[in-house]
Amino acid sequence: MKTWYHSWRAAIRIARRDAWRFKGRSFLVLAMLALPILGVSAADLTLRSAELSPAQALERDLGRADARVNDPRLGGAALLQDPKADSYAPEGNYDDKPWPDGETDVKAAIPANAKSIVDAEGRAKLRTTHGLLNTQIRELKATDPTAEGIMRLDRGHFPRKADEVAATNAFLESSGLRVGSELTAHGLDATYRIVGAYELPNSLGDAQVNALPGALLAPLDKALAAAELPGTQTSTTYLVSVPGDAGFTWNMVKESNKKGVTVVSRAVTLNPPADSDVPYYKENPPYSGGGSDNTTELAILSTVVGLAMLEICLLAGPAFAVGARRSRRQLGLVGANGGDRHHIRAIVLSGGLVIGAVAAVVGTALGIGLTFALQPVLEDWMGKRFGDFDLRPLELIGIALIAVVTGLLAAIVPAVTASRQSVVASLTGRRGVRRSSRVLPILGLSAVVLGAGIALYGSTVSDQVALVGGGSALAELGVVALTPALVGLFGRIGRWLPLSPRLALRDAVRNRGRTAPAVAAVLAAVAGTVAVATYASSSEAQERAEYTASLPHGAVAILSPESAADVPSIRDDVQKLLPTEVRADVDRVVVGKRNCSGYGGGDECGRYEIVLPEAHECPLWSYDDTGEDPASKFSKAERRKLATDWRCSNQRGGVGNGAGDILIGDAKLLKVLKIDDPAAEKALANGQAVSFLNRNINPAGAHDKDAGDAGDAAKGGARGGAVLTQGGPKAGSEGTIDIRMISAADMDAADAASMAGKEPPGTVTSIPARQISAGQNAYGVTMIVPPDAARKAGFTTVPLGAFFSTERLPSDAQEQKLNSELAKTGGDVWLTVEKGFTPENSTTLLALAVFAGLITIGAAGIATGLAQADAEADLKTLAAVGAPPRVRKALSGFQCGVVAAMGVLLGSASGILPAIGLRFTERRAQDQVYARMLDEGWAGGSESTAPFVPVVIPWETLGVLLIAVPLGAAVLAALVTRSRGALARRAAI
Repeated sequence: MKTWYHSWRAAIRIARRDAWRFKGRSFLVLAMLALPILGVSAADLTLRSAELSPAQALERDLGRADARVNDPRLGGAALLQDPKADSYAPEGNYDDKPWPDGETDVKAAIPANAKSIVDAEGRAKLRTTHGLLNTQIRELKATDPTAEGIMRLDRGHFPRKADEVAATNAFLESSGLRVGSELTAHGLDATYRIVGAYELPNSLGDAQVNALPGALLAPLDKALAAAELPGTQTSTTYLVSVPGDAGFTWNMVKESNKKGVTVVSRAVTLNPPADSDVPYYKENPPYSGGGSDNTTELAILSTVVGLAMLEICLLAGPAFAVGARRSRRQLGLVGANGGDRHHIRAIVLSGGLVIGAVAAVVGTALGIGLTFALQPVLEDWMGKRFGDFDLRPLELIGIALIAVVTGLLAAIVPAVTASRQSVVASLTGRRGVRRSSRVLPILGLSAVVLGAGIALYGSTVSDQVALVGGGSALAELGVVALTPALVGLFGRIGRWLPLSPRLALRDAVRNRGRTAPAVAAVLAAVAGTVAVATYASSSEAQERAEYTASLPHGAVAILSPESAADVPSIRDDVQKLLPTEVRADVDRVVVGKRNCSGYGGGDECGRYEIVLPEAHECPLWSYDDTGEDPASKFSKAERRKLATDWRCSNQRGGVGNGAGDILIGDAKLLKVLKIDDPAAEKALANGQAVSFLNRNINPAGAHDKDAGDAGDAAKGGARGGAVLTQGGPKAGSEGTIDIRMISAADMDAADAASMAGKEPPGTVTSIPARQISAGQNAYGVTMIVPPDAARKAGFTTVPLGAFFSTERLPSDAQEQKLNSELAKTGGDVWLTVEKGFTPENSTTLLALAVFAGLITIGAAGIATGLAQADAEADLKTLAAVGAPPRVRKALSGFQCGVVAAMGVLLGSASGILPAIGLRFTERRAQDQVYARMLDEGWAGGSESTAPFVPVVIPWETLGVLLIAVPLGAAVLAALVTRSRGALARRAAI
């Protein structure tokens, strides 16, 4: 008794034999199916292997210790933490009292019976073969069993003496040193010897030096403090091991929290307590994200996978059709010997099953093999070592099944088409009558209308971008379904074409079964390319419009806000290596020690602030002793009006925003910034400051305490009265600017006073100033104070950097050489070279065009091969009646070009729509944000400008796709086609 098993077994054997017989076609389909499987399986294996288990992550952080105890700098105040110590807060209510601050005695919080070792980290400038390198220094006794697993020794040994250090491979590579070299730190006379090289499993690229506790950081900090240089900013934690197998329990963690420290416990992380047992969660409930994000990601992933499978099916389907067409006599013999239609379908489907199964095995095997072989390369690229080589069979089987399913789907249409041919037509080679489906165009048109409606709704009514993407995908599928009907419409232009293109177009229209899939494949690839290109071009136009120059075009700024000692040398480096013209040196103001960082903070370091005249304070920002949000005192209309008020304007962006409110400089800085104001130059020469923000200046004859009627009106506005919108100091006006100097001892009191709406403590100094003339761009600079005025005001100044104008824009080679010289200082140096807006999408657009071109040529080539197999009899007839050999080549080229042109044209039209929908969605979202900013009083200055979200058509990309790609496909097909075919006897009719 014959069953379905026997029939499918025979069909698979026939398909396997045909696949082996036609190796070229089989390899083409195999590659199309296997390459995605190779990439996805390799990516899955790489990500799974790089994903550490909690135990592996703890081993790299804690070594063999039970816990890491850390000082959160809350002054020893009792605190609450979550089980992983990711979040913590002081216990109690601190709304009415200062927030706790200061160091904690960590050793006192460690259990008495526990063993602990120090793990301290800081940063310092170390001397290398190239100069100085700012490097992390870690003091940890790596030979202690407690620290095993944190560092992995590569060669040599870890430090055993105080004058020995080990270094990571990344440090040795970047420094030019090696094991055995001597190492010194900038500012310290001691010399250390590198005795070993190691790596950090989680941070392979980190440059780090390991020393014994107390051997390097403490003496270096002492030497730097004596030289009034910034210290190493050392942070210290303790690795703790407790007796017993229970580890550092949750109760022990809570006891340590009472002494002001946080604890990362191995036992607690691996077996966390219930949320009800975590006191921190009573005030700060744990975030339990909903499933909407995961659902959206899953929907996007499913859509991408589905469209990719559709693309492969459209590309591979014609290849299976070629095989079925060439095997039609064999299939006819099956029918003649008693086989029915389902046997014919089984044979063609088995071709997809066989090649899909082989592609699944080959792709998965190659993915695993390549991942294993390239593991060191992948680890270096990801910057961390794998945990385990994590093979997950179920995931790999699921990925492999995609190839099998895709192969079967690609063979469905050819199988159905082959089964509908009569036995006589198959044996004699007749084509028979081909009728197009009447249902498919209706379904396609319905999908286009429905998808366009969903996309339109998503872009104009809803905030869900997924609706735009989903609707666009549905509309594209509808266009794919409409492709056979659209191909028929193209046939009407054939009457105006010469012989060869007319024959090619009519052949494509009459054989839509092989033309439509290839056109649809080109359509899908081009539609995606055009959509991305349109979106990228539109985003680039928006970025160009929103771009804010840091300096005038070609100008250079070099700033060192952290270390003033490096400034003289870096100024000279810029002038030596770049084609500079004018050099304007600038200094900064420090309050306290001269080594205070420009970032603020640090012991014995205060700050300065500009004291605004009360009439110039923005009502939206002026807090009073009630602590109430000032913006809440105004109506929505008043807040919108204040968004354009001169008192609430923000300085335009530029390099000056990072240089501080006060720059100590002279008129040369005006020349570099291309500010043409002779009166300002004269003011600087006479010892007056130049202000670029008119709310800072107190006009001559006015004072904060008796500003007159304007001040009273402003105070009324600031306290909830009428909104003042008039004027402010005019361009070119003169007055004074008040600067408050707050010492380190008054910092806490100043912060508290500012929050309470009171006047902070400090010494206020007034300096003469002039407001810059109108229409000038200061590139973020707030004011320039001449050195003489700074000395008279009693300011302490230190070098900050310099601004340069250039003869021409520095080249990339010059900039790279300068960067290498600046790296030798090891400091935090800001180098800005203003090159104007530089688009980042040009390479992306070119890559997309190349990708779409390759897909187009491939799909059109497959369709051309099918056309040649299908029209071989006609070509022989042409040769027999005396057609020249070039007709065969021309016909082949035009067949390929026609398919490419139709697909590119339809794909270009289909791809623009989703990009426009996404841009409309973004425009609507940004308009909503902008309106809310105005309503709430958040916008000011440049932020009060309405968003600009354009839609730009990428005409260059479209031109390449519409002209160059079809023309290239036609020429390539003509070149690879033989001009003469083998003459043979026509089949008997």
